Amino acid sequence: MNRRFLLALSSFSFAVLFLFLVALFSGQGKNISSSFGLKLSRLRIKQWDNTLSTPHRKLLRGIAVEEPNRIWGEKCTKADIVINQGPTAPLPSGIPTYTVEIVNVCVTGCDISGIHLNCGWFSSARLINPKIFKRIRYNDCLVNDGKPLVNGGTLSFQYANTFLYPLSVSRVVCS
Repeated sequence: MNRRFLLALSSFSFAVLFLFLVALFSGQGKNISSSFGLKLSRLRIKQWDNTLSTPHRKLLRGIAVEEPNRIWGEKCTKADIVINQGPTAPLPSGIPTYTVEIVNVCVTGCDISGIHLNCGWFSSARLINPKIFKRIRYNDCLVNDGKPLVNGGTLSFQYANTFLYPLSVSRVVCS
């Protein structure tokens, strides 16, 4: 008798948990969270350097591109530099490697120089040409030795480390 009761109770608990998870990931989480007093966050998907915050029903939506907020007469902004990075084959020693692409997507046809990135304590087990990318100090890395990256131009390099460094543009100079 006890065995049957425990089996029925565990089956019921599993069914309630399953229904809760289905409702959560089907976009009904707001209704559930208000009735249980919970704060439920949305699923975050990170692909390359673009982060989408979305429930699974909206996966067909395109990746949001940050539109530059141009002041009249302004030629370019830091939003005109796009950084993509992702994993590549590891080194023979097993250290993971990542490829970084830095692209000038300026719509006004501008060349952008003095590209500085927020990069933390960036380091690499694989040598990177310092004329392409180098860390100057904590959270300040210089791209292309400060020289202009032509409109539509791309710079790429690979680094090796146990984790992916989040890279973002901190400042640029319009050429």
